[in-house]
Amino acid sequence: MKILVLNGPNINMLGVREPEVYGAGTYSDLCEKIKAHCEKKDIGVSFFQSNHEGALVDEIQKALGVYDGIVINPAAYTHTSVAILDALKAVKIPAVEVHISDVSKREDFRRISYVRSYCFKTISGKGFDGYLEAVDALCGALL
Repeated sequence: MKILVLNGPNINMLGVREPEVYGAGTYSDLCEKIKAHCEKKDIGVSFFQSNHEGALVDEIQKALGVYDGIVINPAAYTHTSVAILDALKAVKIPAVEVHISDVSKREDFRRISYVRSYCFKTISGKGFDGYLEAVDALCGALL
């Protein structure tokens, strides 16, 4: 099994950006944690992060026929991007939406998620461990 982990804007700033909300771990720490979890489960994993909506859409489209599942944290694009939703719908790859913080307890606009209507599960507020739960959810759905 091969999984693509996609992260949107400002996730590259983990450890710097609002550590009281997102924690002290860096993006590199996040990727290493996911990679170690996937290695234990014999899952291939690739990572992509971009601050640009079109780059995320392009990466989703390139995933067709390559990956069995997608873990996606669209970050700020969660609340604005129909394009990312449409890309997920086009490739029809099972996906889990992840948010490091509990978006339901933050500003009202953060409660809106366009990708949620496609993703079969949403995990929010579990920090980096939410990504591991997303990998496990994909395993359960795909195996």
